[in-house]
Amino acid sequence: MSYAFPIRVYWEDTDAGGIVFYANYLKFMERGRTEWLRSLGVEQRKLREETGGQFVVSETQLKYHRPSRLDDELLVTADLQQLGTASLIIGQRVLSKTEQERTGAPAPVLLCEGTIRIGWVDAATLRPARIPKQVTGTLERYSGSMTQTFKP
Repeated sequence: MSYAFPIRVYWEDTDAGGIVFYANYLKFMERGRTEWLRSLGVEQRKLREETGGQFVVSETQLKYHRPSRLDDELLVTADLQQLGTASLIIGQRVLSKTEQERTGAPAPVLLCEGTIRIGWVDAATLRPARIPKQVTGTLERYSGSMTQTFKP
């Protein structure tokens, strides 16, 4: 299931050249991943309180294709690519609905894509731990339909 989260570009997201600062795509992806998990019933604060653990980003790989500018409407996607015992690899894309409208493209235009590995750690020690079964069970239920598009 591909989850899509809408975001608009604000002044604070842009650099001196008037385009989205490259590091802000990671912030957009963080919001998209968080909302994707929330849509599956995985609330991170509640999970930390109940289990004493939390997700942390351990690895990122990004490729930038096109810039985005002030007021652009974006979609941030999240797709589970790999489910391990202590980490997840999530494929993410940032797409421009605004660029689609400008160019007449048949779909939102790809701006940035990559993978993010998030690992599960004990919140007190920050040492790796097993992802709780309630999370892996939820993700396993949806993994068979990961190619179907989900729209909020």
